[in-house]
Amino acid sequence: MNNVLKEAFEVESKYGAFYTGGNVQWSTDGKYIFCQKYGTVSILSVENGLIISYLGERNNSEEEDPINTFIASDNDLNIITYHKSGLFKLWNWKVNKLIKLWKSIHKGPVVHIVHSVERNLMASGGTDGSVRLWDLQHHSCTHNLKEIQGVISVLAFHPNIEKGLIFAAGDDIKIHGWNIETGKKEITLSGHFSKVTSLSFLKDENYLVSSGRDRVLILWNLSSASSMRILPVYEEIEDTFIIPKNALLPVPFYDKDKNAVHVAAAGEKGVVKIWEMKTGKEVYVQENSIVSTAKEPGILSIIHLLYNAASNNFAVVTVDHNIIIHSLKTFDYVKQFIGYTDEILDIVYLGDNGSHMAIATNSNDIKLYNILTMDCELLRGHTDIVLSLSTTPVNVYLLISSGKDNNIRVWLMDKETCKVSCIASAIRHTAPIGSVEISQKSVKFFATVSQDSCLKLWSLPDNINFKDTCSLNVIHTTLAHQKDINSVTISPNDKLIATGSQDKTAKLWSDDLQLLGVFRGHRRGVWCVRFSPVDQVLLTTSADCTLKIWSLTELQCLKTFEGHESSVLKAEFLSRGMQIISASGDGLLKLWNIKTSECICTLEQHESRVWALAVSRNEKNIISGGSDSLLVIWKDVTEEKKIKAAMELEQLALEEQKLANLLKADKLTSALKIALKLERPFQVLKIIETILKKNVSIEETINKLKPMYKEELLKCAITWNVNSKNCQVAQVVINALMMEMETLEFQTKLTSTLESVIPYTERHYIRMTKLLQNLHLFTYTLNRMKPHMTSVEMN
Repeated sequence: MNNVLKEAFEVESKYGAFYTGGNVQWSTDGKYIFCQKYGTVSILSVENGLIISYLGERNNSEEEDPINTFIASDNDLNIITYHKSGLFKLWNWKVNKLIKLWKSIHKGPVVHIVHSVERNLMASGGTDGSVRLWDLQHHSCTHNLKEIQGVISVLAFHPNIEKGLIFAAGDDIKIHGWNIETGKKEITLSGHFSKVTSLSFLKDENYLVSSGRDRVLILWNLSSASSMRILPVYEEIEDTFIIPKNALLPVPFYDKDKNAVHVAAAGEKGVVKIWEMKTGKEVYVQENSIVSTAKEPGILSIIHLLYNAASNNFAVVTVDHNIIIHSLKTFDYVKQFIGYTDEILDIVYLGDNGSHMAIATNSNDIKLYNILTMDCELLRGHTDIVLSLSTTPVNVYLLISSGKDNNIRVWLMDKETCKVSCIASAIRHTAPIGSVEISQKSVKFFATVSQDSCLKLWSLPDNINFKDTCSLNVIHTTLAHQKDINSVTISPNDKLIATGSQDKTAKLWSDDLQLLGVFRGHRRGVWCVRFSPVDQVLLTTSADCTLKIWSLTELQCLKTFEGHESSVLKAEFLSRGMQIISASGDGLLKLWNIKTSECICTLEQHESRVWALAVSRNEKNIISGGSDSLLVIWKDVTEEKKIKAAMELEQLALEEQKLANLLKADKLTSALKIALKLERPFQVLKIIETILKKNVSIEETINKLKPMYKEELLKCAITWNVNSKNCQVAQVVINALMMEMETLEFQTKLTSTLESVIPYTERHYIRMTKLLQNLHLFTYTLNRMKPHMTSVEMN
């Protein structure tokens, strides 16, 4: 444990929702995935799972113009978006620059866009049943293709530019093909009996494969405009792609026949299947799918199936906003991204040196992230929402989870592959299990608390391994509180157990669940309890917006920490029990010094309740998550700030020494620059006075300064102008700067800044005018008195 007191944390990385349903595109080079997030398009880096940027991100509610659909170009340079306002916008997404916008002229919303870089054409399909072709050079509509009934369901250019065809289908379930040069319809394909969901082409051949909600795939011959095979697949298909003949195919369905047409299809059942369309054979069924089958008819498990030729991978996009990338060669999943996590309820570190983090969200699945790559694996097993997670420093590969299904599950990570499997599960509680904690000194037992008001102690087998399953047994059970129990914790020596409940109390228990004491003092329910790693004290947090530290021997409150304005939901000890990090319902994290009871710093990134906190073993990082679906990783920057401050002091000493040397050498212009850089108004004043005394041109001196130094000199002059003693020098400098106004970069600032000078300048002018008048009056009086004084002297 790190015993250096922390003073500051900053955001190392922040992860939020990047996909909330709608369109998904994969860049040609395979490095990025473009996802629709509410009214924006998020650009996701496949390598590290980070959001590079957003397109169409709103600035304020008045200017909001959400994106309805979009398309990424094949050259990986542009994205075309269609907005609620009826505008098309062309973006250079790499620099987040809007290049062009134009009106759609459809009679309703646009639901599909396709783009052909080679032809410099775009096509849009709307709810008005029309397809419009757009010349992107002039952003003008060249053709309005009609004859489709209802909403356009699919829209695609033929990949072979020589054929010059575009295809679309609508509510009339026919596939129509037009010539893009003449705008005349050349092909009509009839065969589906329900909505057409996808079109896939072989570039250099006259084959088209279509899928539909009528549970069939159809292979079409475009030359004869007829179907070659109608293949029943016994599930609703949402998306397909034809596997290129030069792709590295998996051994199970490799076919040496050069004329074979392999199609990958997915939809209702959540499994990717590969069919050879000419023979109608199902040649491969995905065996390692982690997508759940749709529970209700009409609900699709997979909504997009994307192929990327550059990486020879395909991506499965699920209805619950997950993107799973598989290798086409082996069908093993390469990466998995969670587009939307919903509410984050608990977080723990898992694996060697905290290489992974397990997250419980408002879901039945536990999300296991690799922290370096943010690749995600779903741990399935619970049948209702997972509420709590726990790990132990004794075995960093062990994880225990509990949920609303009243179920306890024990998971173990394989050290070599980092794969996690469930090795035990049990149901003993009669209500949802809100918190679970593993023993800290040994891996012999763990404790659970539930909404049934019971505290249970469970035994763990001695020899836990990755391959074998084991049974779980309850050692002790007690009715611990009168209301729901929110939290349970085990002391570092495994001798004590503490619980916190909605009945406003925390209780202390022995390792055989004998009640040792009750902590009363909170005015509302207790959300979290934690033992100090070094002292005989207990930390509690409550909905009364306070944290309290209690003596374990005297059962008395030793300290109360006030500062949060909402319920304190979670807290952890830091710096060997000398500090506390707490999280509250208003989205704020606070760092406390226990000795002084003061809040050292407040961390703001979350927009709502922060339910989860996890501190790394070396305390260099903290992970927080809450109801805003944000996962924020905080980095301890205390040492960095100290080093930076020391370097700044050292640099300051060097600059001051340099300034002294320049003044001694009478190099006033160079000394003036350093004094301005160090923001020393008094020294600047003395240097300016010296320059004026030596009759050096102040205008020439100021002209040699950089704009940033001129701006600083203006600030100094304004400061001097307040004092009548220095107003003359101030006015000389301001006058010289006014002469340089045309060359200053801060012209806009100069106007507003000079407004603050005017009152003092007017006051000095009036005072100087009165002084000058009095001087003239005195001179006049003295001159008038001289003749009389002379005559008196003569007499």
